[in-house]
Amino acid sequence: MVAETGDVGLTFFLLICELFLHIWCIFTMCIFFLHLQVCKFASHKQSNKTKTDSLIICNVLYILSILCGLLFSLYVFFKTPKEVKPPEDLQDLGVRFLQPFVNLLSKGTYWWMNTFIKTAHKKPIDLKTIGKLPIAMRAVTNYIRLNEAFEAQKVCKAWNYVYLSIWRALCCAFGRPLLLSSTFRILADLLGFAGPLCISGIVHNTKILGVFFISSQEFLSNAYVLAVLLFFALLLQRTFLQASYYVAIETGINLRGAIQTKIYNKIMQLSTSNMSMGEMTAGQICNLVAIDTNQLMWFFFLCPNLWAMPVQIIVGVLLLYYLLGISALIGAAVIIVLAPVQYFVATKLSQAQRSTLEYSNERLKKTNEMLRGIKLLKLYAWEHIFHSSVEETRQKEMTSLKSFALYTSISIFMNAAIPIAAVLITFVVHAHLTTKADFSPSVAFASISLFHILVSPLFLLSSVVRSTVKALVSVQKLSEFLSSEEIGEEHDKSSELRSADNHSKYQAVVSNAITNGFFTWTPEGPPALSNIDIRIPQGQLTMIVGQVGCGKSSLLLAILGEMQKISGNIFWSRKRGSVAYASQKPWLLNATVEENITFESPFNKQRYKAVIDACSLQPDIDILPHGDQTQIGERGINLSGGQRQRISVARALYQQTNVVFLDDPFSALDIHLSDHLMQEGILKMLREDKRTIVLVTHKLQYLPHADWIIAMKDGNIQREGTLKDIQKSETELFEHWKTLMNRQDQELEKTIIERKTVLERTNLRRTMYSREALLKDDEEDEEEVTESDDEDNLSSVLHQRAKMPWRACGKYLSAAGILLLPLLVLSQLLKHTVMVAIDYWLACWTSAYSVFFSILCCLGIVLCLVTSIAVEWTGLKVTKKLHSSLLNKIILAPMRFFETTPLGSILNRFSADCNTIDQHIPATLECLSRSTLLCVSALAVISYVTPMFLIALVPLAIMCYFIQKYFRVASRDLQQLDDSTQLPLLSHFSETVEGLTTIRAFRYEAKFRQKLLEYTDSNNIASLFLTAANRWLEVRMASTLSLCIHNEFICLNSNKLPSGLVGLGLTYALMVSNYLNWMVRNLADMEIQLGAVKRINGLLKTEAENYEGLLSSSQIPQNWPDRGEIQIQNLSVRYDSNLKPVLKHVNAHISPGQKIGICGRTGSGKSSFSLAFFRMVDTFEGRIIIDGIDIAKLPLQTLRSRLSIILQDPILFSGTIRFNLDPEKKCTDSMLWEALEIAQLKHVVKALPGGLDAIVTEGGENFSQGQRQLFCLARAFVRKTSIFIMDEATASIDMATENILQKVVMTAFADRTVVTIAHRVHTILNADLVIVMKRGVILEYDKPEVLLEQEDSVFASFVQADK
Repeated sequence: MVAETGDVGLTFFLLICELFLHIWCIFTMCIFFLHLQVCKFASHKQSNKTKTDSLIICNVLYILSILCGLLFSLYVFFKTPKEVKPPEDLQDLGVRFLQPFVNLLSKGTYWWMNTFIKTAHKKPIDLKTIGKLPIAMRAVTNYIRLNEAFEAQKVCKAWNYVYLSIWRALCCAFGRPLLLSSTFRILADLLGFAGPLCISGIVHNTKILGVFFISSQEFLSNAYVLAVLLFFALLLQRTFLQASYYVAIETGINLRGAIQTKIYNKIMQLSTSNMSMGEMTAGQICNLVAIDTNQLMWFFFLCPNLWAMPVQIIVGVLLLYYLLGISALIGAAVIIVLAPVQYFVATKLSQAQRSTLEYSNERLKKTNEMLRGIKLLKLYAWEHIFHSSVEETRQKEMTSLKSFALYTSISIFMNAAIPIAAVLITFVVHAHLTTKADFSPSVAFASISLFHILVSPLFLLSSVVRSTVKALVSVQKLSEFLSSEEIGEEHDKSSELRSADNHSKYQAVVSNAITNGFFTWTPEGPPALSNIDIRIPQGQLTMIVGQVGCGKSSLLLAILGEMQKISGNIFWSRKRGSVAYASQKPWLLNATVEENITFESPFNKQRYKAVIDACSLQPDIDILPHGDQTQIGERGINLSGGQRQRISVARALYQQTNVVFLDDPFSALDIHLSDHLMQEGILKMLREDKRTIVLVTHKLQYLPHADWIIAMKDGNIQREGTLKDIQKSETELFEHWKTLMNRQDQELEKTIIERKTVLERTNLRRTMYSREALLKDDEEDEEEVTESDDEDNLSSVLHQRAKMPWRACGKYLSAAGILLLPLLVLSQLLKHTVMVAIDYWLACWTSAYSVFFSILCCLGIVLCLVTSIAVEWTGLKVTKKLHSSLLNKIILAPMRFFETTPLGSILNRFSADCNTIDQHIPATLECLSRSTLLCVSALAVISYVTPMFLIALVPLAIMCYFIQKYFRVASRDLQQLDDSTQLPLLSHFSETVEGLTTIRAFRYEAKFRQKLLEYTDSNNIASLFLTAANRWLEVRMASTLSLCIHNEFICLNSNKLPSGLVGLGLTYALMVSNYLNWMVRNLADMEIQLGAVKRINGLLKTEAENYEGLLSSSQIPQNWPDRGEIQIQNLSVRYDSNLKPVLKHVNAHISPGQKIGICGRTGSGKSSFSLAFFRMVDTFEGRIIIDGIDIAKLPLQTLRSRLSIILQDPILFSGTIRFNLDPEKKCTDSMLWEALEIAQLKHVVKALPGGLDAIVTEGGENFSQGQRQLFCLARAFVRKTSIFIMDEATASIDMATENILQKVVMTAFADRTVVTIAHRVHTILNADLVIVMKRGVILEYDKPEVLLEQEDSVFASFVQADK
């Protein structure tokens, strides 16, 4: 496939025209030079004026020719270049990456990128702009290639180990392009030696102004011929080098996509036990995707160096020996001897980086836990504990960062100092120990260039070796992952199941069943489920009940095939299809609300609306900024627990599957929402459609609705059957249930008509709540829209295309301090001044200068060390200051900040942005300052030596300015696009790992694989365009700077300068060509990286809570509050000064030791009431007096540390059980065991290895949801404060355990004031006083028995609905 003929012709014509202009310039110069020599040959008496005039005419015409060429190039580049389109068969696919389809000339010059670069300057680059990948580069194509190679290794059976098979497969699938890249690289390296050789020839021949008879040898020794050769050699060298880079990077990107796809396919087959038992975490898998695949990609990119470096070193040493003799070997020996030192430094650098990464991961884990539990930390006044914990880990990280900075500075120092040391030793030896030494400027400057070339591969050697070691480790990790245990594929057994004797009364068709089942999570572990013999009726509702931790959720997973089966059989009535599964822990996609509910199914408006109504989601959707099109954050972070739960259940209801599994869907819902969901969702939408429903629940009041009941206890089936069967055969169990439900026998036998009446009442309440929520949150909605507009404005500011963030740069440098910043600037200036002085003395070399030259070299080496240390030291000081300031600001920020700022956004400041400031900005700053000062000093030297060069420099500078201006804009956008497309890819991996059981239950593996391929291709196309843009820049800079070198040569020869200055000028001209490109690249990188500083400075403006109080510690009694008396006087609170009040003129008096129950519908202000005690909300009117002290006068730390609260959402931190109960380390073991006994957890903890020191995994994932809630209860019991607040604290606990806890609270806390915010109204029937709230005001306030006697009492209606 080729590009269109007209476009190819135009492209070729323009290139030929531009090349012809440059050749014509050189030809014109040669003609005038020949004319001058002919004149000299004809008449030796010709006046010098004629000769000078001829030279002036020659140079003026040459410069004018150059100007014409540059103007023509500018016109061609900027005057609407014609777009090169892909072949017609690819245009329909949206392919805009044209590198594989254009002609060879356009491939080498990246001419097709001109239109793209120009377009990028006018509007931001997005995924639509860059289009799609060509088919041959897509992830699925490369995955097929890799998988075929991998399977071929298995077929051969020559390598039985996965480790070797992976390497063989990678080489087989992606080895050929690397051979091509290596060939290009070797050719480029060989052409790189043309520079030193041509400089040597040019400088040597500047003394000969012409020849009379030209032989082939004399022709090649002519300075002008060598200049032309140098020009073309540089062009070819850069072209081959960029071609090598491009092929290697493209191969690495293709390889990365293939490996990521293979990892994802393996994830889909992973055994659940690998995740649940902690053998493999989501973080480890994400590291495998984000880090190890990139390590392999960069290894393949650096692979050509393995073959090119030996060739470069050997040729470099031979040429040095040819120029300098034995002294060259001494200098080369210095470099080679120091190579192991470089390798040692690189190894230490790698170790320090690995250590830093480990501490960074630990710090981020603690920071993540701190941010997720920030509400609990503030309520318990534990900010200082977790702040100290994060700071302690940060100190360890800083220690590793100091090592990293030290070895980085040594590496930078050696890279800069080794050529100076080698040159010094070589030249001194050559000048003093070698007899009849030829030490002309031609030899000197050629040798310097060769030493610089020789240092590069030896310096790169350490990087290649380090990358190779990392690749070996990554492949080892990959092989272990690919060898991990997979889920067992259970063959479908669809034989008819005959009813057993104990089920003879039940004649319905069985949907699925388990016979004699024993299941475990790990092959070596004990069975989690034993003697499982159950059958689930088809088209009916089955309920699974039992206490916390008895194995209800495990039974569902066993049926789905997620547990490892020891023995027994799982039967399905027909082939296992899709099962709509809602897990106990809600799993949400990072997508819109609508996409989470429809879940890849076709959109049906009528059904969607019915599901929204059944799950009572409409009021929540109405207050979201974009309705059901609002993007849900990762893990549903911007939603409440109840909202996440209902969206997860809505997904299951929406699906048109025959089987629906619901695991405790009511745990985070209040009684009204639960009733509505049960009636409208489960009974009406599912059971009436004859769907097979399996419901795990603690809500025993719904048992009368069940067609079949399975009761579990300690991993066994206690009983199964209908409710009437259990009533007859298991009287004791039935009576136990009846007691827990607070129902009489007649209530258990209510008719369906009565249920409809309850449903109507519930619907009315939901309508009231809907209106109330809308009224209450109108202003919040407006605020969210405002914030969204602010984000759009921020986005537009970030796309002010041509501006550098100088203010952020100033903030970064000013953070270094008043002493370090001048040291950094002065050391850099002095170093480059000394470097110029060394080269200048070399140009004027005599044997008498050797001592002074040696002193300058030694001073240069010292300054190299000072500058490298100064840069890294600056980076350390800045990163320490910024992180410390950020942590202090965030930990003390008000709760409103965390409610309005996405957690992921805050965490990114601590992770990605801090990592950028820690490790990337110092290195980029050093490279940018070095390349900039080298270019400035080079231009200064050239201008000093040949002032005429400034005339030719003007058009070249204009050209370079426009190139860098257009490149920076495109590069910044592409870099941001590369980063932004990587986030959804990693998020998709994380989502898949967390929702693996749900995806497999739905049988949606193929759909998620397709999404993975789309995310991978999007990331790869952004990476390829970024690579092509970098190559585009380097090719144009190489062409422009080749002209710069040629111009310098003309100016040097026209002025008859000494050969030393000619060498100096040409060497610095080569230096500009090498470093100007890096200056532009580093400028673009710095522009992106300074965005991290800007974002962190934005968070540093956050206002902190006022922790100071009007009372000093001496004015507050040590045992306050000792009685627990609470007086609330005309209290009005709001969440923010711009929002409406959530509590309005509340008055109440709570006597010491009273038990208070607070109830009300969702949004009535119950939780706000509890938060007011802790000053978590803005109290703008009224006051709260506890034991005679106004809490507004107390320091926040004192107030919050003297009260106790249990939140609805259970929060556990990674560590030990002891740490979770008592992070302040104030309690004895007996006190902790007492709290666990009160929380019904003593027997659970005693059974764990280590007891109180047993490990709690991140988020408490190794405990069930109910057990986590009980641990939170125990944590509050440990504090033993006189005021105890329970905010819907028993939502995830079965009713039996809840009743025990209520009795314990009433007895163990008889002398304490207990305020209970009721989730289940029956739990506060024994309270001393009940407060009923509505819309932020107290509606009813009396004893529960008094309120129950009133016919129109709202509390009485709540109790009736809770039955």
